[in-house]
Amino acid sequence: MRELRIGDLARATGISVETVRYYERIGLMPPPGRTQGNYRAYDRGHLERLNFIRHARTLGFDIAEIRSLLALAAQPATDCAAADAIASCHLTAVEAKIASLEALRAELTRFAGQCRGGAAADCRVLEVLADHRLCTGEHRLQTPEGPADTRRPAPR
Repeated sequence: MRELRIGDLARATGISVETVRYYERIGLMPPPGRTQGNYRAYDRGHLERLNFIRHARTLGFDIAEIRSLLALAAQPATDCAAADAIASCHLTAVEAKIASLEALRAELTRFAGQCRGGAAADCRVLEVLADHRLCTGEHRLQTPEGPADTRRPAPR
């Protein structure tokens, strides 16, 4: 295989050039060799590693998990129990997210279906969003700041 420049590597893996550089900066990708013109020169190992990272990211593994999985992959004689533990833990997290999303869907379906139309002052959707006590189920909302507090306020 001939050497690949960063753009070629990015196209071959479906990852942006900036993401390739990011993975190099954080140590997920080993530094490439350099050509006489000082361009990055990637080889088959880089291509395979980047495909591994892309696939793992597509499956939702975070950077720390990928780092651990790559370390295990670099030691082929090592027992794979640690890789299985990482995947199993990730599966548990995915299942919890699915359950949370199903609860959110049920709640949204319930109160969106109660919309009677008309003026915003009489809108059931706006009413429920303004008062969490009107929700029937406990659901966890994910906000940019982290999980939202969805506990019902104490009755007044």
